[in-house]
Amino acid sequence: MVILLPLIWSALLLGVRHTSRFHLGWIILPVPAALFLYVLTKIPAIRAGESLIDQVAWMPSFGVNLNFILDGLSLIFVLLITGMGALVVLYSIFYLNKQTEGLRRFYLYLLIFMGAMLGVVLSDNLIVLYGFWELTSISSFLLIAFWYGRERSGYGAVKSMLITVFGGLAMFAGFNLLYVMTGTYSVREIIALSGTLTDHALLLPAILLILLGAFTKSAQFPFHIWLPDAMEAPTPVSAYLHSATMVKAGIYLVARLTPVFAGQSVWFWLVSVTGLLTLIYGSFKAIRQTDLKALLAYSTISQLGLIMSLLGLGSAAGFYSGTQEAMFYTLATSAALFHLINHAVFKGSLFMVVGIIDHETGTRDLRKLGGLMTLMPVTFSIALMGAFSMAGLPPFSGFLSKEMFFTAVLNIQEFDLLSSAYWIQLFPVIAWIASVFTFVYSMILVFKTFGGKLQRAKLDKAPHEAPVGLLLPPVILISLTLVFAFWPELVSINLVEPALASIHTGRLTPVEALEVSIHFWHGWTPELFMTMGVVAAGWLLFKGYTRLRVLDREARGRNTLNRIYDGSLKLLEGGSRRFTNAYMTGSNRHYLLYIFSFFIVALMAALLREPGIRLGMDHYAKLSFYELAVIAVMLLSAFAVPFAKSRVNAILFTGGTGYMVTLLFVLFRAPDLALTQMIIETVSVILFLLCFRYLPKLKQQKEKLPFKLPNLIIAVGVGVTVTLVALAAMGSSPFKPISEFFLKESYNLAGGKNVVNVILVDFRGFDTLFEIMVLGIASLAIYGLIQLRMDEDLTRPKPEQRRLAVPLRSNDVILQTMSKGIIIIILIFSLYLFLAGHNHPGGGFIGALMTSAALVLLSIAFGMDQIRQAFPVNYRLLTATGLLLAILTASGSFLFGAPFLSHTFGHFHLPLLGDVELATAVLFDLGVYLAVVGVAMNIILTIGGDKRWNS
Repeated sequence: MVILLPLIWSALLLGVRHTSRFHLGWIILPVPAALFLYVLTKIPAIRAGESLIDQVAWMPSFGVNLNFILDGLSLIFVLLITGMGALVVLYSIFYLNKQTEGLRRFYLYLLIFMGAMLGVVLSDNLIVLYGFWELTSISSFLLIAFWYGRERSGYGAVKSMLITVFGGLAMFAGFNLLYVMTGTYSVREIIALSGTLTDHALLLPAILLILLGAFTKSAQFPFHIWLPDAMEAPTPVSAYLHSATMVKAGIYLVARLTPVFAGQSVWFWLVSVTGLLTLIYGSFKAIRQTDLKALLAYSTISQLGLIMSLLGLGSAAGFYSGTQEAMFYTLATSAALFHLINHAVFKGSLFMVVGIIDHETGTRDLRKLGGLMTLMPVTFSIALMGAFSMAGLPPFSGFLSKEMFFTAVLNIQEFDLLSSAYWIQLFPVIAWIASVFTFVYSMILVFKTFGGKLQRAKLDKAPHEAPVGLLLPPVILISLTLVFAFWPELVSINLVEPALASIHTGRLTPVEALEVSIHFWHGWTPELFMTMGVVAAGWLLFKGYTRLRVLDREARGRNTLNRIYDGSLKLLEGGSRRFTNAYMTGSNRHYLLYIFSFFIVALMAALLREPGIRLGMDHYAKLSFYELAVIAVMLLSAFAVPFAKSRVNAILFTGGTGYMVTLLFVLFRAPDLALTQMIIETVSVILFLLCFRYLPKLKQQKEKLPFKLPNLIIAVGVGVTVTLVALAAMGSSPFKPISEFFLKESYNLAGGKNVVNVILVDFRGFDTLFEIMVLGIASLAIYGLIQLRMDEDLTRPKPEQRRLAVPLRSNDVILQTMSKGIIIIILIFSLYLFLAGHNHPGGGFIGALMTSAALVLLSIAFGMDQIRQAFPVNYRLLTATGLLLAILTASGSFLFGAPFLSHTFGHFHLPLLGDVELATAVLFDLGVYLAVVGVAMNIILTIGGDKRWNS
């Protein structure tokens, strides 16, 4: 429910009427606040060493289940996601006016993102984790592009989407390699089997692919380029996604999988070196920014690199087993976790400060700001405390985690295995230089904004202090920097130590290694002298950096990585456009040639290459006279189609072929298939007539033999291929026919005697669910294409087309009179088919087609407008209702601990009816029924009711 609540709330939000009486944010605020308070109550249990586990079977045969775990590591992230979420929502209530366009959309995306992030950090199954991972990319794309009318918003959203999804796909491949090596997607089980992976050939590719996903998500160099452009999002989004949550997803993944890869040198070097490079690069670039949000974006990149490098140093625990070494690596990992919390606190408050400055002055440009200290004293105080904590100055919590960082990079040299690499001596140097740059951009943020001379002429608004509502969230956050500094045991005991236990499971046997001691004074240590040097060098650099051209301003147009990205994207778009134009000729004949040619080559190659293929030509029953007669008529109908002189004749011949197939099903005693085939043929013939009535008269062109020869070859090739595949399937299958299982277990397992319907709604329910989804998407696509308003030149048809576009309606009085009774009979029969389908021929799919056939008959007899008046139904909404009912029925099994789409049945004694068998599959079948009726009628009414060419 922790994951579902934001998602359910987002769905309910769609039904809330947007009014000017109150801000929508007040409806959203209780969700993260309640979740935060709920998770706080779990701290004692997690601190005691428990892990709260919730398991729901989903697809057990594939090893994919909804397994969620709340342990020490996920606890930190859940508190960050919900706690920061509550403060960001409160901040947005005062930052975004209640009349802001798209406000409902903003909170909808925010709740979806919150649920997705909670799913990422709580999932124990890698496939489920990946699903939530990509959902964070999609929802963040929508949030970044909130002001989609701005060109830079769209650019930043697409950029973040492409880079993070690219990394996510690589990570997905790495997860599957882990599955190949271990046979499980469970993170806990993979950790337990990590000792068997050391020498596996797939280990290195898995590490590289997984880290690619983590580095792109957490904006590590050189994949960081999406984060500065993502600052086009509203400031509450930046404060939430880009300081505390989404960018921490990669950090979480590295921390979670550290027990699997700890001790692998490639993991250590990639994580620690990439983190240090990102740290120094981000801090250097931050100094050169003139936009406050851009400065914070690069500072976020830098701080993420710091945390990543600490996790890399901590992963070296796998090289050692001694108590001293274990305690050191505990320090490195605990520093990463502590700074993770600190960073969320001070960076979130600083983003909110920048939002306040932008809100109250109308600009974020440092060149226009200055002198705001006296006009905005509270905002200045928050910015000062946040910047000092970010710079690692006392008495703020950032000082403590920065000292721990210095300790980690200094102590890494003391162990023989790693100190054999000479350039590891550069780790403390890089850390110190990056800290100097961090000090400089922290001072720029505060004193260039609030110090100096006020430049009123350059400001869009008269600056003044922000209202209490805007100040309250950053005040709460920045107060925590003092609380965590003076009472660090609140964090170390309740959060850091349980997280260490979950990260270093099985690595740290001494109990002392899990004890984290954080305090201000450690004596006159090298770390303290490094901090003093940072302050001295940083202050000198801050006072004189404007004289250094390399630091004074951003080198416009020279960002090589962005130019590579833009150039690559332009090259890909140009190449794909040329390639697409080469085969997209506008001719359906060409497209069918491509499809069928690939079909023939792929299947025939598989048949010829696969050993042991044998064509099943034995044990066939003899054909009766009636079967031969039906086949002969079917072949004649099919042969007549290419020689038809009008489209109507071609449609009728095609329908005749389908009806002969229906007759074959009748002869073979397959009533369900016969019913389905008959109704589909009827509805499809009507659909063809609706479409072809817009086309000009069919012209028979006498074409030369060379033009028809490829068509003949492809047609014969498809027929031969399909025949050979069917014969090979019957003659080469190494398994017993599954039909015996269905026939035997249909009633025992599903309570149904109609095997066909039981297969559709129970045994192969996944197929049916995806089929109606595809049908729904197709119907919406048709609706969208028909409703699309084109230019006048494109929409106005030629005169001969306009003459053909007559209403599809009969003036036959006899048909209209008889159809009134026939329609009632058909509808009653369709209802019978639906209700009887579980034990007799029928079912939701056949019943829906029969209902659609009745409505089609009504439309032919009385016209499309009449059917709309008689049945004022929104068929798109009906499709969505059917899909929702099917999904909810399939998900209802979770409430009883059964896998997705599990059904049950039983016998009940009902008044008047007596003993009745009831099955949950009927509800699923009802969803199928509604969806299919909605799809069929949406397509027919959309095409048949198109009046653009009838004017």
